[in-house]
Amino acid sequence: MKLQSTKCRLFLGLSFLLAFATGFTNGKTHYHEFDIQPTAVNRLCKTQQIMTVNGQFPGPTLRVHNGDTLVIKVKNAGKYDISLHWHGVRQMRNPWADGPEYVTQCPIKPGGTYTYRFTIENQEGTLWWHAHSKWLRATVYGALIIYPKPGSSYPFPKPAREFPLILGEWWNRDPMQVLRQATITGAAPNVSDAYTINSQPGDLYGCSNKDTTIFPVAAGETILLRIINAALNQQLFFAIANHQMTVVEADAAYNKPFTTNVIMIAPGQTTNVLVTANQPQGRYYMAATAYASAPGVAFDNTTTTAILEYNSCKSKKGSPMKPILPQLPAWNDTNTANSFTAQFRGISTGKVPLEIDENLFFTINLGVINCARPSFRCQGPNNTRFTASMNNVSFVFPKKNSILQALYQNTPGVFTTDFPPVPPVQFDYTGNVSQQLWTPVRGTKLYKLKFGSHVQIILQNTNISAIEDHPMHLHGYHFFVVGSGKGNFDPKRDPANFNLVDPPVRNTVGTTPGGWVAIRFVADNPGVWLMHCHLDVHIGWGLAMAFLVENGVGKLNSIEAPPPMLPQC
Repeated sequence: MKLQSTKCRLFLGLSFLLAFATGFTNGKTHYHEFDIQPTAVNRLCKTQQIMTVNGQFPGPTLRVHNGDTLVIKVKNAGKYDISLHWHGVRQMRNPWADGPEYVTQCPIKPGGTYTYRFTIENQEGTLWWHAHSKWLRATVYGALIIYPKPGSSYPFPKPAREFPLILGEWWNRDPMQVLRQATITGAAPNVSDAYTINSQPGDLYGCSNKDTTIFPVAAGETILLRIINAALNQQLFFAIANHQMTVVEADAAYNKPFTTNVIMIAPGQTTNVLVTANQPQGRYYMAATAYASAPGVAFDNTTTTAILEYNSCKSKKGSPMKPILPQLPAWNDTNTANSFTAQFRGISTGKVPLEIDENLFFTINLGVINCARPSFRCQGPNNTRFTASMNNVSFVFPKKNSILQALYQNTPGVFTTDFPPVPPVQFDYTGNVSQQLWTPVRGTKLYKLKFGSHVQIILQNTNISAIEDHPMHLHGYHFFVVGSGKGNFDPKRDPANFNLVDPPVRNTVGTTPGGWVAIRFVADNPGVWLMHCHLDVHIGWGLAMAFLVENGVGKLNSIEAPPPMLPQC
């Protein structure tokens, strides 16, 4: 088959040569070449160099069909190591293309190249791609839209138009320097200076009047908004003035439609909504602001806006009409956040596991490390350094080799497979926690799963340091969210209330503040798969673990061989 190739200049603070496939016919592979390097961007009265793709911020939207193959050649012309993650793509039998640095690959060094190759298998909807190297994700990201196979259609009426809408965060400094300062001091990093919609803060910020993102709409038509939260560290509320939204899909899984005035979306999550232009001709603000579930924790308390603009909405004098602002929840409105999440019901693409082989219980902990004496490196509370953990293990990313490469090469000393299936010490997880439990152990610990095993994980929030909603992302899988609740999980009482009929399917799920969430999946994808909090400040503190899913029987149930020219550490 002759391959079609189209070259486009593109850059990403590092010169990635991102050649990727956007097939529009069943199973086709199309190559597009992208040149990636840093570029100057002006936001909030300030021009600075950031990492971008294609000179675009956000990066280009990748459009493919279910069944298509992508080939992404990345050339790093920047000054930082980098890798790319295709968030939510299952990467069946091919963890080499997943992307998290030091987990499935060593990062691409400045001047180096690496080619990602993978096929979309039985997935459709909205996903996204982003850097998976420290805080480069702040500006290195873009939408990944997977259309149904040719001849198939959405399970809802086809909209008149579709728009990716990517929420993000903006710092008036190099985000990598913000992270570096926090890493050195042990304190929490500075919060962002603005939120963005498709990279623009909106006209509620100074110097942003001319660059507010505008979404055009004709009276009476229905549009599809593909909403992605690419923010580094913040869950967000989103609303449109005077318009309701019908939620039809999340994390590339269709759901039973429901209507809402506001959505809550966590970093890593995607949500597709239908919006009908049924209001008087005018201009209506789309707005997003913080949902901050942790009391006493600093956050960016600003509001980003875009404009839903009806055709012919000029005033009589010809100047644009002033937009109407939506009513957004208070920053600490956990009830609204929980009520929104509770409305999801899945349109199942598979059977919910009923018999469980692996019953796991993971605590999600923030914590601190005590310092022997006051120090510049101990600027956390009371002379400490911040940390985070799961089951009291603070994950350490290796540096000499990636976990997957070490597994394939049988290299000792890189990881162990003794991640605890339950907390080493049982305690009142959401009550008053003794400070003796605040300090975790450090290690690169994996948990081994047999191929085909049915897995249940209870993700238990804790009151170590602070109760907070943690969006937990599992690489290589989507999962059924079968239950959630407040307080400590009760294994005798709570499973009776699980939804095993039409649970929502996600790849990133929030942990109820001061509560728990239960997920189930079948371990049918061999490889090394990271599970982590998608608040990047927390993964840097160690809120992560990884599964080692063993090969099954035969080639089709085993990890593929590594690609040539795999980056070396």
